[in-house]
Amino acid sequence: MSTLYTEQSKNITKTWILMSIFLIVVIGLGWFFSYYYGNPNILYFFVIFSILMNIFSYWFSDKIVLKLAGAKEANREANFDLYTIVENLSITAGLPMPRVYIINDPAPNAFATGRDKEHAVVAATTGLLQVLDKTELEGVIGHELSHIGNRDMLLSTVVVVLVGFVTILADVFRRNLFWGGLGKRDNDNKAAGILVIVGILLSILAPVFAMLIQLAISRKREFLADASGALLTRYPEGLAGALKKISQYSQPMRRQSSAIAHLYIADPKAAFGKRISGLFATHPPVAERIQALVGK
Repeated sequence: MSTLYTEQSKNITKTWILMSIFLIVVIGLGWFFSYYYGNPNILYFFVIFSILMNIFSYWFSDKIVLKLAGAKEANREANFDLYTIVENLSITAGLPMPRVYIINDPAPNAFATGRDKEHAVVAATTGLLQVLDKTELEGVIGHELSHIGNRDMLLSTVVVVLVGFVTILADVFRRNLFWGGLGKRDNDNKAAGILVIVGILLSILAPVFAMLIQLAISRKREFLADASGALLTRYPEGLAGALKKISQYSQPMRRQSSAIAHLYIADPKAAFGKRISGLFATHPPVAERIQALVGK
């Protein structure tokens, strides 16, 4: 059975596999663009840029996430209860104390990010602190610390940068295709036609597959973090009650980014009472998560 730490090595391996696949895919796209436009320098640029993006996504992805979320480092005195809960549960879990951030938003939500447990961050909205009682807040923090213990946030945070980059590449190609002409191969109509079709398919399918990978990772990890968080607090009813209150909140978060939606404990994009379900959902249904925790 998966517990707080059993998934660490798996997630580290998955992260390196993801980054390797990204390297291969981007180099392949670079070759396609260089062939399409008849310019080998494009391939060299893509090779160098893909390597730099992998390095950047590993070392700086947490800073990108905090910036996108509009999170500010919390003041210990002003947020004493939150600090105390994070500190106590970190000791219980055998984890270093993560940095604590606050997001000024009335919608109750939280996430964890960072490349490893020594550089981890837990962020909570002001709405979460206002809506939940102590046991419910402990349940949410236990959930987020489980992401840190499982090394989920490394995998999920790297996905933010790499998926975003693939989406940008696809968008750039589509814009260039429709507004910039067919490049140097206009004279070869047959080759140009094939390249246009391949390019359109790549530009449409690449971000879709990237998004599906992002969502699949998120949904699977949420169930494990719920279970691990319940084991950490020894009180599954706390997290179940928090999820119920979060799901009943009727407004979306004020500041949203689809790139980091999967990091939150609940989907921040749609009104919480009307969440997207099925293939394109960022999170499992709340009812299923509560059922798994308390059996009702």
